[in-house]
Amino acid sequence: MSWLVILGLILVGIIFLLLEILVVPGTTVVGLIGAGMLVGAVVTAFSTFGVTAGVLTLVGSLLISVLAIVLALKSNTWRKAMLNTEIDGRVNVVEPDKILVGDEGMAITRLNPMGKALFRDEFFEVTSKSNLIAENTPIVVVKVDGNKIIVKPKP
Repeated sequence: MSWLVILGLILVGIIFLLLEILVVPGTTVVGLIGAGMLVGAVVTAFSTFGVTAGVLTLVGSLLISVLAIVLALKSNTWRKAMLNTEIDGRVNVVEPDKILVGDEGMAITRLNPMGKALFRDEFFEVTSKSNLIAENTPIVVVKVDGNKIIVKPKP
């Protein structure tokens, strides 16, 4: 019966240590509980079965712990849990013919200094040349610099 308790403590201790290393960030209660269970298993083996069994339990639990950690870190099982997709979408992609200097549009949101504007039935993120342009104000494109559209209020 005592060997089952010792093996159970080692198994649960290793599981808690793996959770600490792989799931729970930082040194927290989970890792301390896992280490405590491993120490408890070794102490129980020493006190119940003697020095030889205690040393074998200590060496065995250390080897099993290291082996479990190495296998958990090298295995491909964690790749199933990882997010492998890439974000390839772009915001405010300005094609050369879509927005030109001098185009007129409408500020949909307040531009303070950035906001949303409507040009040729398409929405764009724009930056105002001045600090604040109220919503529903007619605007004019002053400059197109890459993906950055700079506007000013229409005179």
